[in-house]
Amino acid sequence: MATAFEEVMGIRNKGMPDTDEVKIAGADPVFSTKFKIGETCAAVLAGIGTAVSDIWEIRTSHRQNIAIDVRHAAAALRSTDYMQQPNSDGAFKTIPLDEHNDMRRITQPWPTKDGRWFLPHFGLPNLRARVLKVLGCDPNPKSVAAAVANWNAMDLEAAIDEARACGAMVRTNAEWMVHPHGQTLAAKPIVEIIKVADSKPEPFAAGDRPLSGIKALDLTRILAGPIAARTLAEHGAEVLMVTTEGLPQIPHHVMDTSHGKRSCFLDLKNDADATTLKALVAEADVFSQGYRPGIMQKLGFGPEQLAKLRPGIVCVSISCFGADGPFSHRAGWEQVAQTVTGICNEGLPDRPALLPAAACDYTTGYLAAYGVLLALARRATEGGSYHVRVSLCQSGMFIYRQGNVAYDAPDMDLTDAELGGLRIETAPASGPLRHLGPVLQLSETSPQWIRPTPVLGGDVPEWPEVDASAAAAE
Repeated sequence: MATAFEEVMGIRNKGMPDTDEVKIAGADPVFSTKFKIGETCAAVLAGIGTAVSDIWEIRTSHRQNIAIDVRHAAAALRSTDYMQQPNSDGAFKTIPLDEHNDMRRITQPWPTKDGRWFLPHFGLPNLRARVLKVLGCDPNPKSVAAAVANWNAMDLEAAIDEARACGAMVRTNAEWMVHPHGQTLAAKPIVEIIKVADSKPEPFAAGDRPLSGIKALDLTRILAGPIAARTLAEHGAEVLMVTTEGLPQIPHHVMDTSHGKRSCFLDLKNDADATTLKALVAEADVFSQGYRPGIMQKLGFGPEQLAKLRPGIVCVSISCFGADGPFSHRAGWEQVAQTVTGICNEGLPDRPALLPAAACDYTTGYLAAYGVLLALARRATEGGSYHVRVSLCQSGMFIYRQGNVAYDAPDMDLTDAELGGLRIETAPASGPLRHLGPVLQLSETSPQWIRPTPVLGGDVPEWPEVDASAAAAE
């Protein structure tokens, strides 16, 4: 079986890079899990570095060296947990996430009447209300456990699906791999890059960073999609987050996944706002969205529609279950992907349990960014508009097939010294913030964010003007 990095490189279709170009140091376990989530993420980050080096070679005719530490990659899988803000004494302390932890306590696998396990998901207020209505319970562990115990697992999964809520029966990996949806995903690569239209080649603009001149629209929220766009910002892209005012969010995730971006409000169901977005698309290079399959087409922003509006655009679709198969219509989150693909089933020796990090979310986000980089390189040399597709379940399957590793402590983590060496301090409008910086290392263009995390909706929906004289000087 191919290693994780070899599988990532298989998407690139250029063979493996020179052996001295990419260095992946360290090994799992980093956290208390049998799954090699640090090594898998490191492989994807090394792939991103390789794709950046490909672009740098197009720009400059020479390549870069890439380095990633498995422990640092693992830390990136739970970066929100490591954010710090100053308290009243000025000392930086980890941000309390009480409301999110309340959600975590009930978004867990619970035993069902028929001897199976079921994970209901309570991530956002609107979805939480739907799940509670199906279960007829209160949002606390005792009440949720009692309610789930009254159901057979498959019946509850069907009821949750009918209510357009989130949740899934815990499956073994063997069950998933013979399920029609598991088989659909198994026939696909971990990143799909589909050419949707022809267009002329577009050389990269002048600039001193790999993605200088690239404009990306980020219409995603909550981890995988925002991580993809944040990664593009790390390498010099101009990223504009687009969301609807009042749309439910998880504030600390927004804070951690928005470094380097600008942010505006647009309601795509409003004709004037939709027209504004189309004007932004006309100048954009990347359009990333995480809505259920088919939603953006109905709003006029499907990949083929965008390719007509802006030939050469790279569209990104991020979902839980992917674009095809019997579950493709279902909503889903990180925990649901773990639940159906077999990861949750093997969480603990004696019962199902979730990973100690949002590995499916972050891995999917990084894979999406990797796909964008490859598509942009193809556009520069051969032209074309492209559709990049990734899914949380595909990432869960990717993680699962990397095999297992033994661990011997219940609460493994990075040391304070390690985390201190990875954190940077920025100054958002909300106040000083310490958080993980980019963990990937490149020999010539060090990944960095030029802006702190923005105020949600705090920017105008337009692209910044480029200083023509400065661009000419570059």
